[in-house]
Amino acid sequence: MSDLRAIPKIELHLHMEGAAPPAFARALAARKGRSIDALIDPRTGRYAWSDFSSFLAAYDAVAALFDTPQDNRDLAEAVLRECAAHGVIYAEIFISPDHAGADPVAWAEYLAAICEGAAAAEAACGIVARFIPLCVRGLGPEAAMRAARLAVAAEDPRIVGFGMAGDERMFDPADFAPAFALAREAGLKLTAHAGEFGGADSVRRALDALGLDRVDHGVRAVEDPDLVARLAREGVPLAVCPGSNVALGVVPDWAAHPIDALRRAGVRVTVSTDDPPFFDTDMTREHEMLSRHFGYGPDDHLALARAALDAAFCAPDLKRRLGARLAAA
Repeated sequence: MSDLRAIPKIELHLHMEGAAPPAFARALAARKGRSIDALIDPRTGRYAWSDFSSFLAAYDAVAALFDTPQDNRDLAEAVLRECAAHGVIYAEIFISPDHAGADPVAWAEYLAAICEGAAAAEAACGIVARFIPLCVRGLGPEAAMRAARLAVAAEDPRIVGFGMAGDERMFDPADFAPAFALAREAGLKLTAHAGEFGGADSVRRALDALGLDRVDHGVRAVEDPDLVARLAREGVPLAVCPGSNVALGVVPDWAAHPIDALRRAGVRVTVSTDDPPFFDTDMTREHEMLSRHFGYGPDDHLALARAALDAAFCAPDLKRRLGARLAAA
């Protein structure tokens, strides 16, 4: 376990509020005169939920705690310090303009705060962070366009992409094409959640409609051999979160997870944690489970990190510096 913790890692699929360490969130709640004890399992110290609906409710309750710039600055630092404790040297973190208040002033304050937290974590731990603003699928195309405008208008070098999360059964990916086109024209890379609760066709339609550079999750692509061949042929990376998929029932258990099958088929898979304290995971555990169930050794773990670095949205000079850190491992 200690060796796996020390292996340098690249994380591409991590939600800011979903990564809030439970002890940190509990302390913040106490300072605000609130309690989230009912949301934390006393046996594990992780967040407690029983099904997808209760997961969403718990997530929203935790996210609601972070309602000032200082809260969000401290959250960013805490999340990144936790990542660094598991060997992560670079993380791309999903952030939400809708959570930030969805107006330019609140968004600017939020972004300045999380950038300050990221800078503090980098100074303390050496971890580098970049951010990917998300639109929320269930809020519809107009809200997506508003989120894209805010992402573009920020002109912040830490913002490297634009994405979409939410229920894949709501709307069609083509409905969001204008928002993604706006982000693309501004030079942002593009990703979207697909192929999690939606099947293989969810991945195909997102690729076709949105011109994605990367797919978040994407594991249901394994149900369609033609799609798997396309992903391999076109070199489309998947930001896969196996522990999340197991916890939410996308797959029945780790042994049944398709990450290794996709990798052996030539698909560019990477490993991330999604909302780690909600799913009783972290980057060390993800890699430990890959070793346990698929026999991965040090070369495999480093290969996954290199694949993630190749798929990262950051600037070439930063990629070179990060690549040197991987090469030295």
